[in-house]
Amino acid sequence: MLRLNAIKSEKIWGYELWIASTHPNGCQKDFETFAGGDYPLLVKVIQADDVLSVQVHPDDELAAKFEGCRGKTECWYILDAKKDSRLIYGMKGEYTADELKKAIEENRLESYMKSVGVERGDFAYIPAGTVHAIGGGLRILEVQQSSDITYRLYDWGRGRECHVEKGIASIKNLDAQKLVKFPGSFQCPYFTMQEIRVDGKCESFATAENEKGPESKVLLFVLEGEGKINGENVRAEEIFAFENGEKISAEGNLSLMKIAVR
Repeated sequence: MLRLNAIKSEKIWGYELWIASTHPNGCQKDFETFAGGDYPLLVKVIQADDVLSVQVHPDDELAAKFEGCRGKTECWYILDAKKDSRLIYGMKGEYTADELKKAIEENRLESYMKSVGVERGDFAYIPAGTVHAIGGGLRILEVQQSSDITYRLYDWGRGRECHVEKGIASIKNLDAQKLVKFPGSFQCPYFTMQEIRVDGKCESFATAENEKGPESKVLLFVLEGEGKINGENVRAEEIFAFENGEKISAEGNLSLMKIAVR
């Protein structure tokens, strides 16, 4: 078991903690050594004190074409939310590239996007191609492909570079995703997540679909509570990496999120 130390990145809207990463833009060297190379997931805690840009991420095919890297499918688990916090989560309909360009130029893209209220414990799946933005007053656990590609479509007049052409090219008219309470477990083509509640003592094993290589490592994030994991004291928002098949012994009052590559 390896306890991972976060890499903090300050932003104009708050900050990010890269808590499990072998990505070159924020690599935890001890985790890279433990994983044995490029771990295909990147896990963050995002503190949004103000709204983030409206953005979209390319899928694997377009990311390889545009940037020479993997795409970025991700999800959000809401750790904390101030009253009336909101997310931009998809588009209201299907629009042409010209319609979207004109809306961006005229600063009226907001009328094309879905805005949804959000509470602690909510969960949003964001496949590549989904237009999205995190609102202010939110703290989020983000699990994603190990990619740092973001195309800003709209930045609320803050003057940062936007990537309109590549961003619009990356938008997909996906089936509408719904904001839900985390259902206890989740899987997509890139990762799996499972919530584990500990009241007293619980024993299990780190299991991954891949038996060898970086893909075989399993992550365990402490959502809330205090206790011990494999004899070490732990607290909320700490994260640990395990070898595939390694025994996990947890005790105390804890809520944990197990994350693995699919």
